Amino acid sequence: MKTRITKLLGTEYPVIQGGMAWVAEYHLAAAVSEAGGFGIIGAGGAPAEFVREQIRKCRELTDKPFGLNIMLMNPEAEAIAQVAAEEKVCAVTTGAGNPGRYMTLWKENGVKVIPVVASVAMAKMMERGGADAVVAEGMESGGHIGAATTFTLVPQVVDAVSIPVIAAGGIGDGRGLAAAFMLGAEAVQLGTRFVVAEESIVHDNYKKKIVAARDIDSEVTGTSHGHPVRQLRNHMTREYLKLEKAGAPFEELEQMTLGALRKAVVEGDVVNGTLMAGQIAGLIRKEQTCAEIISELMEESRKLLDSAGELLMD
Repeated sequence: MKTRITKLLGTEYPVIQGGMAWVAEYHLAAAVSEAGGFGIIGAGGAPAEFVREQIRKCRELTDKPFGLNIMLMNPEAEAIAQVAAEEKVCAVTTGAGNPGRYMTLWKENGVKVIPVVASVAMAKMMERGGADAVVAEGMESGGHIGAATTFTLVPQVVDAVSIPVIAAGGIGDGRGLAAAFMLGAEAVQLGTRFVVAEESIVHDNYKKKIVAARDIDSEVTGTSHGHPVRQLRNHMTREYLKLEKAGAPFEELEQMTLGALRKAVVEGDVVNGTLMAGQIAGLIRKEQTCAEIISELMEESRKLLDSAGELLMD
């Protein structure tokens, strides 16, 4: 299954792993790339030299292309952008800001630039700025989200830009990949499904919560202050939403979530930690290797796309 994205990134399959903070480290990125997809190291709030170390460790595990996700709100974003250029990673995905100031640096060093966008306006701005592709991420996804759904956002972004579009948000199996292709996307980005991969370093408690999740078990916090985050409900989210409803100031709410993602990922605190996961968590029922996930995804999507003509009547 070849598209402009597989050609751009040099991958076998049009499957990209999300750059999730604390989750997307070098073991997972390398495993996804080895399986024919495109692994991504999530810089999150990490310091630049730690990110450099992650890149080099990933190269020890795979000679396949992989990328780096940079959250532009990170105080060390500029230094991390420099690391990406110096280490000449295949591609950079970006979130929480405009990567325009780093575009020339990356381009001069052969780094492809793929911003994550939540609106048509942002997609068009990124194309004008020189982006090689965009990830159109719907609000079904885990973590920080926009307002539009994947099903509505992707085709509108596809119509608005000429660069290839990667669909993200609410995609967890071959049906999602096939649907994304029908909407005009040329690849998909998966986050939640890779959280429970065998190669993922995420604590077993966190993985078990995703596997046990139902379709209604995610909720969004932070809408009152303009920073909505989707996660699985637990004690922390219930208390957060109570305070948010009561009009608590942003500073008080932020204090509740300080270090909460690390608590969940590293320590396995599923009571007070932040269990970022998309709405697709209700579809995930087992832990698998990255190779098994990608193989299953591709096999199911191929069957669906091959049989699509049978739906048409003479």
